Amino acid sequence: DQLRVAAARAGLTGPAIVTTNPLVAAFCPFGWAETVTYFGRDDWLSSEAREAYWPAYAAAYRQISESEVGVAAVSQQIIDRIAPRGPAVVVPNGVDPREWMGPRPAAPDWLAAIPGPRAIYVGTIDSRLDVEGIAHLAVLRPDLHIVLLGPTPEPGYTRALREIPNVHQHAGVGRSELVAAMRNCDVSLLSHRRTALTEAMSPLKVYEYLAAGLPVVSVDLPPVRGIHERVTFSASTAEMAPQVDDALARGSLTDAQRAAFIEDNSWGSRHRAVLDLVLR
Repeated sequence: DQLRVAAARAGLTGPAIVTTNPLVAAFCPFGWAETVTYFGRDDWLSSEAREAYWPAYAAAYRQISESEVGVAAVSQQIIDRIAPRGPAVVVPNGVDPREWMGPRPAAPDWLAAIPGPRAIYVGTIDSRLDVEGIAHLAVLRPDLHIVLLGPTPEPGYTRALREIPNVHQHAGVGRSELVAAMRNCDVSLLSHRRTALTEAMSPLKVYEYLAAGLPVVSVDLPPVRGIHERVTFSASTAEMAPQVDDALARGSLTDAQRAAFIEDNSWGSRHRAVLDLVLR
């Protein structure tokens, strides 16, 4: 009701609601709005961290479908799980050109101390990461230094990696340092476990890897297919060694390839697709 009152006070005519919360999209009384759009960034119904609320999310997905709420989602898999009767569009993640264009910044000191070649994985170090697969890859390729960059909510989760000399963990960093780290590595990894959650997400890190000019070696997940020709696939992290070897041999993207990818996958182009749906 507060939102309705605020919209009225602002003199809005035919306001459009956009929310990333499926419960809000499904159950809030938005009869006063012109349109309601749900923007699905993850499949909440397959997130183990939210398992206690799965019945509520299942009910929300049904209500979103039956009410013909518009759905924008980062993957076709999320749209398929909601099965919307109203308008829907896939809007993958994107990148901010201001972060990625320009000359390569210097490597952070902690990264410069790690010898090359360097393979980087960026993101929260949690149950999505295939720890056993990383360990196997590191043992198969002892000259490859694998960098895991991101916060680790449960430090014990990566205990098996601590004694492997060519696996390096570093806590999360700010955006400029993150960009500098990625732009000073040689290959990137999407080393996720295959789960219902990872099969539905649009991995932002893949877009950022490519914006950094890095070839990507990924487990074969549906939302990653077709992003770019320099993404190669493996059945699992443990089996990535040949693809990593090939990516290192081919080298980084050219400046022209990198610039074209950034332009084609900017957040500006993504937002236009969302707004076309919102303002339907």
